[in-house]
Amino acid sequence: MSTDLLFTRPAFYIFLLTVMVGLSMLKNKSAMRNAFLFAASLFFYWKTSAAFVFLLLFSTVADWGIAAVMDRSENLQRRLWLTLSVLINLGLLGFFKYAYFFADSSAMLFDTSFRVESILLPVGISFYTFQTLSYSIDIYRGKLKPTRDPIAFAAFVSFFPQLVAGPIERASKLLPQIERSRSFDKDLAISGLRLILWGMFKKVVVADTCARMADTIFESPESFSGPTLMLGVFYFAFQIYGDFSGYSDIAIGTGRLFGIRLSTNFKFPYFSRDIAEFWRRWHISLSSWFRDYLYIPLGGSRGSQYEVIRNVAVIFIVSGFWHGANWTFIVWGGLNALYFVPLILLGLNRKNIEVVASDKLLPNLVEVGQILLTFFL
Repeated sequence: MSTDLLFTRPAFYIFLLTVMVGLSMLKNKSAMRNAFLFAASLFFYWKTSAAFVFLLLFSTVADWGIAAVMDRSENLQRRLWLTLSVLINLGLLGFFKYAYFFADSSAMLFDTSFRVESILLPVGISFYTFQTLSYSIDIYRGKLKPTRDPIAFAAFVSFFPQLVAGPIERASKLLPQIERSRSFDKDLAISGLRLILWGMFKKVVVADTCARMADTIFESPESFSGPTLMLGVFYFAFQIYGDFSGYSDIAIGTGRLFGIRLSTNFKFPYFSRDIAEFWRRWHISLSSWFRDYLYIPLGGSRGSQYEVIRNVAVIFIVSGFWHGANWTFIVWGGLNALYFVPLILLGLNRKNIEVVASDKLLPNLVEVGQILLTFFL
């Protein structure tokens, strides 16, 4: 991945200013503005992933075409077109992200000498494949009508602020914002700049500082005591939060400069009182994606406790696999599912909906204990 246009590099903000100037020169020309935005997004992706930009284009064209045909089809044909969209999206994601994992695991399991060389992973493929896939599913379900504007759809898929690290946007929210005529909104832009600065603080000050400490500890763990290793775990916890939520804030803030509102992706997750609340506040766009397109179709919270626990286990193991092609991620997903079991058995998985201490100055001692327990888990 090229680092030239990372959110923390000056080159990105030169690029961002150039795009804003270009869009301002195309005022009241919605189609041309979208074409310019699409071209700028392709340039951004080219700089981060080079020739993999053609994979992004293929996914965009395929899902736009499939959705258009599917909308004119009925019953079995609609299901077949949806199946094709799923196969294309998950096939691309599976090959580039998981082919090496499956081949290597099979070789170890069956004790063979067959090995697959590591496959270069296209930046952002886990995000934009889920974005285009949800578009096809929503059209199949009749919740969305396909757009007749291929350029607007392409701009939706490739929108550069959230292309490589989310949030994962639904077409029902982002596509109408791209299709309509937009004008510069001073108040929205100011709030966007504040979010960008806050995101930079999280990434550069919090995450990068914690990363140096965590890396120092875990580069030679045998040299440190148990408490120091635990401190390294805490450093890493704040590193990954500052990194991911910082990038999300910059993406959301950048979108606001264009008059586009992206979804909130983090809501004080480390102040959660149980693991269910945590997953309603951490990487919200992904959690809600799995809820709507996997958990609910499996049956959701309907049915017996066994079925609910099974559904939770499925989405967390799949979520773990989505995060990385490694057995450790699958174990991580299983652990999160295990943490859910007591909440389901006691009927407490929907207890903590509001932010802790939302109507008072500080949380009480019980809530502090719940927050600490969840954080330790």
